[in-house]
Amino acid sequence: MSALLPHHDGSPLHVSNDAPVLGEVVTVRLRVPAGYGPLRAVRTRSNPDHEPEWTEAALVGSADGWDWWQAPVTVRNPRHGYRFVLVHEDGTALWLNQSGLHRGETLDAEDFALVANPAPPAWLHESVMYQVFPDRFARSAQADSHPTPDWAIPAKWDDPVDPVMPGRSQQFYGGDIPGIIEHLDHLVELGVNLLYLTPVFPAASNHRYDASSFDAVDPLLGGDEAYIRLIEEAHARGIRVIGDLTSNHSGDRHEWFQAALGNPGAETEDYYYFTDDGNTQYESWLGTPTLPKFDWSSEQLRERFVTGADSIVAKWLKPPYSIDGWRVDVANMTGRLGEIDLNAEVRRLFRETMLRINPDAILLGESTNDAISDLQGDGWHGAMTYPSFTRPLWGWLSEPDGTPYLTAEGEERTEPWFFGQPIGGIPRYTARDLASAVVRFTAGIPWRVRLGNMQPLDTHDTGRFATNAAPGAVPVAVGLSMTLPGVPVVFAGDEFGLTGADGEASRTPIPWGSESDAGVAERLALYRDLVGLRRAHPVLGTGGMRWLHVDDETLVFVREGADERVLVLATRGGADIELVPGALPGAATAEMLIGDATLAAASDGAVMLAAEGPAFAAWSLPGVAVPSEG
Repeated sequence: MSALLPHHDGSPLHVSNDAPVLGEVVTVRLRVPAGYGPLRAVRTRSNPDHEPEWTEAALVGSADGWDWWQAPVTVRNPRHGYRFVLVHEDGTALWLNQSGLHRGETLDAEDFALVANPAPPAWLHESVMYQVFPDRFARSAQADSHPTPDWAIPAKWDDPVDPVMPGRSQQFYGGDIPGIIEHLDHLVELGVNLLYLTPVFPAASNHRYDASSFDAVDPLLGGDEAYIRLIEEAHARGIRVIGDLTSNHSGDRHEWFQAALGNPGAETEDYYYFTDDGNTQYESWLGTPTLPKFDWSSEQLRERFVTGADSIVAKWLKPPYSIDGWRVDVANMTGRLGEIDLNAEVRRLFRETMLRINPDAILLGESTNDAISDLQGDGWHGAMTYPSFTRPLWGWLSEPDGTPYLTAEGEERTEPWFFGQPIGGIPRYTARDLASAVVRFTAGIPWRVRLGNMQPLDTHDTGRFATNAAPGAVPVAVGLSMTLPGVPVVFAGDEFGLTGADGEASRTPIPWGSESDAGVAERLALYRDLVGLRRAHPVLGTGGMRWLHVDDETLVFVREGADERVLVLATRGGADIELVPGALPGAATAEMLIGDATLAAASDGAVMLAAEGPAFAAWSLPGVAVPSEG
């Protein structure tokens, strides 16, 4: 049994205001198990301007076996960190921060944090995202009238994906925006309510991250009019739409780059890092010559891309397009090159423009590794990132079978792809390792920002999780993506059971018409049920979180709010667990929401949970009882 420990998080149960202004006093609350201690004092320790500041907490009451302490914290910096110190009668001092309870002093970087910048729109936390790669989602009859572009290698819809260059980037299936519109009702039936399209700008590749312009939608996709109609049709169905923008680079066919290439003195030459006098050599994304890198020290680039009234960022937020936000590609590298680091300036410019044009829009940045330093609330509302959920989840729930696949160079490999990491395939992790990674890679991120992080099983840049999933593991993985803090993401095709060894093979055309096939129908039903679970229980979007039990095979946690709690069990090998008395007040009234597991509450308050693995289960319980102040 796991011991019951003091708890605090950034949810409304514990923080009176998660969107304060500088100088505002916020009340923070700490829950301590009754009988824990005895405690001589509870204090907060902040670090404004890097000088410690203390406040005294007062015991305000008890409820359901918890003592509640609260303290005032004055927000003095845009990111204001704080931690609790619990002083025991025997002189022991324990420190509580986002990484847990510690006997020694802790790092400022892992403090709980209040953010004195405008909060993201509330709808972000109500969203389940659906990602579409336009070339592979659906092809309308209208697409037949478009000539094959000069760069493309045409493919029929049922042709296999070619993972070897040049097919890897040039194989062209002809999916278009009218095709997406024709299948919007599929999204409605699935229950998703946020549509994310990878780039729609004209380019010389199937992925379109090498834009030749940011001012128009690719005619091959149906052009601007089709995009406007898609957004209108999606909005009419209660689905918001966000775009994908490359702030780190353009394509080498881009009008700005072509105007300056080989043309010293051109108006746009300072948009890029030309490295020779003739403007023929330049910096690019990871040495890829088709992706020349932007130089964000250029004031003219800043105005044209972000800050101007008719900038690229602003244009698509305004009517007649009215997209609901941006996902920014390679956000982690934007403005960074060697000794140059303008990243913070650029992300703040993005946020300022979006607040000016549409404060109800969201801003998400791609940062696929440790994103903590860039996720402090000054720019991105959240990130597309992998180490805090996706990668450790693969390590726990995968069981590769050694099926060979081809690399971009045509080399055959049998060790499974693992996010491009040369570590010999997918590492073997336990549930305990997954929980540790979740804590480690979120401990330095303010709670409010953590809730905006995308939480995918896979994306257009990765293999599909189902490719190497252990038998029975898909429901566990999807269930966790829907219930852990963050924004769930469904990559189009996962609900059809599609597989793909790496980030190209995963970009598989959707097999429309197969919905009634036995295996597909079962997977679709699973996704509808789990997306429905997320949408039906708001506490999964904004509620706090406590780990109740972690071992090598099983995770048990609870998402908590004043109106409801949702208890979650996820296991690979099976579970037979007893939670300590007081860990889950009200368990006797728990209502099963989904899954095949058992819950029994003992008279002393202990709770027994059991399931045969793999299994995912969730229960609804009454909300957390909180004593009134005083």
